[in-house]
Amino acid sequence: MSAAPALSDRTRRILATLVRSYIETGEPIASATLAHKAGLNLSSATVRNVLAQLEEMGYVWQPHTSAGRVPTDAGYRCYVDMLLDSRRSAKDVSAVEARLRQEAGDAPLMDDLLSSTSHVLSEAGKGVGFAIAPPNAEALFQRIEFVPLSGTRILVVVVASGNQVSQKTVDIGESVNTTELVQAANYLNSEFSGRTLDEVRAGVIDRLKEERSLYDQLLGLALRLASSSFENLDQPTSVYVDGATTLLEEVVQASGISTATLKALWRMVEEKQRLVRMLTEYMDGPGLTVVIGTEHSDPELRPFSLIAATYFDGRSTGTVGIIGPTRMRYSKAISAVDIAAIAVARVLRDVN
Repeated sequence: MSAAPALSDRTRRILATLVRSYIETGEPIASATLAHKAGLNLSSATVRNVLAQLEEMGYVWQPHTSAGRVPTDAGYRCYVDMLLDSRRSAKDVSAVEARLRQEAGDAPLMDDLLSSTSHVLSEAGKGVGFAIAPPNAEALFQRIEFVPLSGTRILVVVVASGNQVSQKTVDIGESVNTTELVQAANYLNSEFSGRTLDEVRAGVIDRLKEERSLYDQLLGLALRLASSSFENLDQPTSVYVDGATTLLEEVVQASGISTATLKALWRMVEEKQRLVRMLTEYMDGPGLTVVIGTEHSDPELRPFSLIAATYFDGRSTGTVGIIGPTRMRYSKAISAVDIAAIAVARVLRDVN
């Protein structure tokens, strides 16, 4: 929803000043304060008239008769739309990119990169920072390695695009020497490297049905190992979350959000896949998405706002973002999410 264009420039400026002041102080903002801060050379009486109009339109409200005004969720939305209309291209990408490379390494594992990203976002937005990997099945298969363990157990290591590394222990029920394992891995790498993990799984299943796999011992071993390795590709998308409870408690105290509401947010974050489903519902394409308060379909999330952006690694798309109270520093949070999305995409493209 965007009602901002219906407002005059003067009214928009007064509303923006009110929202910024309320975010800063957490206290209702008086007309005299706005008259001074807005820089429009207006009297308090004129500002009061504008605030009365904004209240009628649903952008602000008055906690009690003698108090100043506080923005509603519609007021926050109008303010955010102003920010989005006027925002410039992110200028600090290089600094964030350098920090991610330093924390996660020059050729970082996907886990390390996205974990660092969620931490950077939590720090910048003073809320819950999150980073979501692209869907597993869309990643490109690069190589597979088989490491013999004890008895008939083997450690399978799969490396996919973006330095996504997964490990799994399988028991093949027979003793296999190291040379055979290397040959099996070489066969799979030469046959399937560069295909999506989903395509690799389908290809392995098809070849297991062929008669040749029954009499070619090495081929049969390679395909059985690959089948065991790729059978859980439909596992949930990886989600990385950062936002210490102590930090959130500080936010709650400053925003007047109850502990019960905080726990509801924390449950949603801990479930992680609920966060993925929510983002799938909200985001209908690439770019930045902002959901404020009552715009959430889930009543438990209405005391909060969400800012998210997609990143593209050259083949598939993931998401980064921040969840915080509706009284958050939107300008800073939007910039942080914008920059993080660009930085993650740059790092992943170099890795790929």
